[in-house]
Amino acid sequence: MPQTMTNPLLTPSEQPFDLPDFAAIEDAHFAPALDAAEAETRATIAEIEANPEAPSFANTIEALELADEPLNDVLGPFFLLAAVSSTPEREKLQRAFSPRLSALHSDISLSTKLFDRVNALWDTRETLDLTDEQRRVLYLTHRSFRRSGAGLDEAGRKRLKEINTALSEKSTAFGLNLLADERDWFMPVADLAGLPDFLVNAMNSAAEEKGSDSPVVTLSRSLVVPFLQFCPNRDYRRTAYEAWTSRGAKGGETDNRALAAEMLKLRTERAGLLGYDSFADYRLETEMAKTPDNVRGLLRAVWSPARAKAEADAKVLERRLHADGFDGPLEPWDWHYYSEARRKEEHALDEAELKPFFQLDRMIEAAFTCATRLFGLEFTPLEIPLHHADARAWEVTRDGAHIAVFIGDYFARGGKRSGAWCSALRSQQKLAGDIRPHVINVCNFAKPPKGKPALLSYDDARTLFHEFGHALHQMLSDVTYASISGTSVSRDFVELPSQLYEHWLEVPEVLSEFATHAETGKPMPEDLLQRVLDAATYDMGFSTCEFIGSALVDLEFHAGPPPADPMQKQAEVLEEIGMPRAIRMRHATPHFAHIFSGGYASAYYSYMWSEVMDADAFAAFEEAGGPFDPDTARSLERHILSAGGIEEPEALYTAFRGRLPGVEALLKGRGLDDVA
Repeated sequence: MPQTMTNPLLTPSEQPFDLPDFAAIEDAHFAPALDAAEAETRATIAEIEANPEAPSFANTIEALELADEPLNDVLGPFFLLAAVSSTPEREKLQRAFSPRLSALHSDISLSTKLFDRVNALWDTRETLDLTDEQRRVLYLTHRSFRRSGAGLDEAGRKRLKEINTALSEKSTAFGLNLLADERDWFMPVADLAGLPDFLVNAMNSAAEEKGSDSPVVTLSRSLVVPFLQFCPNRDYRRTAYEAWTSRGAKGGETDNRALAAEMLKLRTERAGLLGYDSFADYRLETEMAKTPDNVRGLLRAVWSPARAKAEADAKVLERRLHADGFDGPLEPWDWHYYSEARRKEEHALDEAELKPFFQLDRMIEAAFTCATRLFGLEFTPLEIPLHHADARAWEVTRDGAHIAVFIGDYFARGGKRSGAWCSALRSQQKLAGDIRPHVINVCNFAKPPKGKPALLSYDDARTLFHEFGHALHQMLSDVTYASISGTSVSRDFVELPSQLYEHWLEVPEVLSEFATHAETGKPMPEDLLQRVLDAATYDMGFSTCEFIGSALVDLEFHAGPPPADPMQKQAEVLEEIGMPRAIRMRHATPHFAHIFSGGYASAYYSYMWSEVMDADAFAAFEEAGGPFDPDTARSLERHILSAGGIEEPEALYTAFRGRLPGVEALLKGRGLDDVA
């Protein structure tokens, strides 16, 4: 067919390393490409189902592993572009593709013919002479079919397919609503008193994009948070804060509150069909935590000292508010401003003083250099067409051998989903040849004016290291099957490599080498470096409370009957735990994308579960003699970074560390171990 011959998504790429030809891809290519890819995948599935030969690992499990390759070639570029450069046309395509992809997934996962073949292999697994990795893949495939409902009767499978389609559509709508609220809001600022130059520069860049004659604040975290930190105008702060926290709850077509209620109801019904007491029970069965009670136990153990610390801090900040002539209690839009002032006074730290030392390019170089010292990786810039002019790419090699392509897309812009994430345009595997991954980190740092260096906050720099830790998990993967490659692990284990890598930003020799001043080029003075490290746990009561509030609301949403009014349930959970008045959830329900348009439903706690391990894992380096100890690095790569999902997370971590950790390392790392 003529479209197939000219569609770059359906022809072999001529780009280096088989990267997508973004320069040639147009929105009009996606629908016909999906048509062709879906038809090819369905034909492959039909062949597996109708195979007259007895089920074997090769003709069933390995065939299923390869069945969705045509879809990956189309959907990888599409979902990247939809997330980082959304347009009305791409949003329309997302809404159209969502039910189709859900139906395809359901037709595969609910196929009784496929399940019968997989089940036959599972029942005879001891006679199949499989490798350890093949046994693991068989186990996971069988479990996936069982948990997807393939064993239900016809009526149950029909209803489950309807639920899956509805959830997919609503999840897509939730994310697009949130994107619209973030994209459309901005606030011109006439009074720039008290705002540091780096923030004014970023606001001017945002104004240029928005077509405003005045500097503006947008809902990019890298812009709105420093504005809240430095703006002395309380009315401005309140307006910006309320816009930031009311995303998805503004009324009208983009309001997400009804969608959240509908999704919680559907998830509960889905879990019930599959025989579970709640969606949380269903979801946590395959995670390290296993049960809702185990999650509650971790969160509650950290909550008490965190709340005590936050309440003590709030009293100090409220006194500052009153000293400025404002009556009444400390409000959520006051916390960042007065906390920044307190940090400057108590730790002699000023974000405006720090920021010139955290240049984006130097922080990228720092992340790369740590990977070179730890794992022998080298990074060479690539001059190739990418999905956006701001994106850049590197070839990753080791001892001259190609390891991966790494892409970074670091700046906020209109139409780009908020937050930061890592994804793979192509995952590592060996079944279809020695396939090396294409990995991308996406961030939303404030873009500087032309000719100026991009300056990061310390938190931004930590985000960069975090996402690069995910990228290492993808790039160093060394397994045969894509289904267990890289970050294809349980949700409460996947954050271990990312959070662990953050620790290298705090290594003094790393900061001494790469935290250099944007104008003078001089390294950060030793006294400033020490002040940065001494303040590492500053305001940890606040950040821990806003996180645990979100994690507990997520858990309680899914651990019982679905709430008719999620906002009321949210309020009840926060009241029960005693959320400090001046602190709100990090992600309120209407913009809680992690759980309503991401993969974290019942599992937002996982960041903290992984933190228990990352604190303990970095201690392994310190105990071995230093952060770049080669033997510990080799063990980390062997047992965690290269292993993907080849074993249960507990086994992988124990192989690396010799034991599982307790919560003590986390409390110490957050400076909460001595809080009464």
